[in-house]
Amino acid sequence: MHGHQLEGFLSGKGPKNAVLMLIGEAPGETEIKTNIPFSGRSGKKLDGWLAQAGLNREDIYITSAVRSRPFSIKQQRNKKTGLVETKYPNRTPNKAEVLAYAPLLDYEIQIIQPKILVPMGNTGLQRLLGNNFKISTYHGRLLHLPILTYSSETNQLTATSDTYTLFPIYHPAAVFYNQKLESTIEHDWSFLGSYLQNIDLS
Repeated sequence: MHGHQLEGFLSGKGPKNAVLMLIGEAPGETEIKTNIPFSGRSGKKLDGWLAQAGLNREDIYITSAVRSRPFSIKQQRNKKTGLVETKYPNRTPNKAEVLAYAPLLDYEIQIIQPKILVPMGNTGLQRLLGNNFKISTYHGRLLHLPILTYSSETNQLTATSDTYTLFPIYHPAAVFYNQKLESTIEHDWSFLGSYLQNIDLS
């Protein structure tokens, strides 16, 4: 098996009694440097939406499906110098990488016991619910479903017998690729914020 192109390690961040657990894809270059989840461009977006929903980072636990930065290796010619340079851009983690970090996410969910799991983007959503789930279909909906956890016997993800509350949401970085999503994401966060105000969280 070839070595995974992964670097660094980012711990989950947040209080032990967090109501929400945000589950992203994997840390990027900025996050590995700062050791803070969502500290890059998408983090600024996220903080804005949290504020609109009446939340801040102190209320939530932030983690990701994969905890090291997946990168690819690209040779690019520098237009100015004409020299070929090697770049190491972020990439989407693959299923094997998600599986490798699965026990860690299971552990966090057990310890934190969040009221609502908020997978952001397809990687987080499919880690919890399987490959048939797409964020474009399920975003902004409260789901009450069993989630997938790691089984050491089969080395696969298997459904739990317990039901969890999930609220899938687009990954903040999605707006950089598709500006039109901004109002959709804002709407989803506002809905989540008002839902939280109306339920008894004790």
